[in-house]
Amino acid sequence: MKATGIVRRIDDLGRVVIPKEIRRTMRIREGDPLEIYTDNDGEVIFKKYSPIGELASFAGQYADVLYKIGGHPVIVSDRDHVVAVSGIPKKEMIERRVSASLEDIMEQRRGYIYSSKEQKRLQPVEGVERFASVAIPILSGGDVSGTVMFLASEPASAVGESEIKLIQAAAAFLGKQMEE
Repeated sequence: MKATGIVRRIDDLGRVVIPKEIRRTMRIREGDPLEIYTDNDGEVIFKKYSPIGELASFAGQYADVLYKIGGHPVIVSDRDHVVAVSGIPKKEMIERRVSASLEDIMEQRRGYIYSSKEQKRLQPVEGVERFASVAIPILSGGDVSGTVMFLASEPASAVGESEIKLIQAAAAFLGKQMEE
């Protein structure tokens, strides 16, 4: 565990303020759920909770099916990291952070569809030179929980209506699964 040198006191209601620098670095936003762990040494550990992470194996199976049907590599992410991949090596993507541009798409609750007329490409994962052809946010209980996306097979390839519908259906289905 990494020491930060920051000390905070617990207030009379049992609250602790997580410093802004740590929230920014760890991408913790107002309203984000945190899991609380303790260990035998008396440490209390806060970890960002990912509802999509709870469905990681299920999301992986769904990504495999999408890849077989759609023919494009598939990524499923929570709001911060990639949780499932199909069609490309898992080592390349799993647990990598999503890009700021993908975070913006999730914050705005809108999808991304690449068209050859559009100049700006969406690089969904930090440090990986792959681009999304379609990305749709996963909504659960009115909140954005992550995204499902097809990656472009070729650098300038656009997707058809069927691929868009497949990703929309996947996002809606995973959102429903998290509600149950």
